[in-house]
Amino acid sequence: MNLKQIATELVAGCRENRAKENLGKLYASDAVSVEAADAMGMGRETHGVDAIRGKHDWWEGAHEVSGASVSDPYLHGDDRFAVIFEVQGKVKDSGEAFDMKEVAIYHVADGKIVREEFFY
Repeated sequence: MNLKQIATELVAGCRENRAKENLGKLYASDAVSVEAADAMGMGRETHGVDAIRGKHDWWEGAHEVSGASVSDPYLHGDDRFAVIFEVQGKVKDSGEAFDMKEVAIYHVADGKIVREEFFY
């Protein structure tokens, strides 16, 4: 897949609740996910597609999403793209409501996402 195809499929998967399903299809097995801050003492970096899948499981288990939007991808050269995510919901344990917006930068090499970075 080329950059545009990867970016388009990532966005479609997020919009259609297929984000976890797309991990094996779009991500390199040794991909790295980087958060802007160390949330919950889990560290900022997650290494490997299986660990990234675990991050998705944690997010789904800890949060109740009531609304979300995903921008179209913004392509940058032939190896990166950005997406803007907006999510509304609440933390399951505390009931605390949240309204978040973040930018994600995805780095692509050899037809796979090799690094994702979140800015919020």
